[in-house]
Amino acid sequence: MIELDHPHLSIRRQCELLGLCRSSLYYQPAAETAENLWLMKLIDEEYTAHPFQGSRRLTKWLIERGEAVNRKRVQRLMRLMGLEATYPKPKLSVSGRGQRIYPYLLRNVSIQRPDQVWSTDITYVPLAGGFMYLAAILDWFSRYVIAWRLSNTLDGSFCLDMLEEALSRGRPEVFNTDQGVQFTAAAWTSRLESAGVAVSMDGRGRCLDNVFVERLWRTVKYEDIYLWRYEGVPQLQQGLGRYFPYYNEERLHQSLDYRTPAEVYGEARRAG
Repeated sequence: MIELDHPHLSIRRQCELLGLCRSSLYYQPAAETAENLWLMKLIDEEYTAHPFQGSRRLTKWLIERGEAVNRKRVQRLMRLMGLEATYPKPKLSVSGRGQRIYPYLLRNVSIQRPDQVWSTDITYVPLAGGFMYLAAILDWFSRYVIAWRLSNTLDGSFCLDMLEEALSRGRPEVFNTDQGVQFTAAAWTSRLESAGVAVSMDGRGRCLDNVFVERLWRTVKYEDIYLWRYEGVPQLQQGLGRYFPYYNEERLHQSLDYRTPAEVYGEARRAG
């Protein structure tokens, strides 16, 4: 834990030793009432398990568990969480008006090598006293997590910081996203195009266009976030800072013939 008045170590040094970004120390999770946070926690867990659930089914599911809710309230909470009730995928932002929408480039494309396709998405993360948003960039071939970031808002700047980190490590041929405002913004698309990367965007309502990141969220939540029930942002940052190296370097994936993402990503890049 960070001690603000440590007698020997500065806050900067403590963050370095813990592997934390200093700015994350000052994040405050987005807040709601305790009752609504409890309902959002239940909604998040049920939606993660059954992502086809809409507000009607979720309202009925909550009532059957003794929660005093109506559909209007569930709809409001789902909007706050970024869950789109009309089709089965988290929709953490709406597309920006007037922004260019790029075509989906990956239909019937065979993924055969690392850095052929990267993609990203944003998910809701519950905390004891609020919530955060988590974004990650994933290599489709190896399932390797290239970079990740936390934010207490959906401002696109944290996604751009994550993109810069990822591009410092490599460059994909195609980068696929949804049509969220963070990814249709000129700052995002122009950065990719300046790096020589083709921009691809999911079709509206096509949850399977970014299925690998959706699977990542399910794995991260079940294997880490739901288990540890993090109290605050520093604990969440530290926990994910442990989990993602484990996911990349130690966790065996059945779809990778029981190898790790780091093994597949590294071997294929060296062979290429």
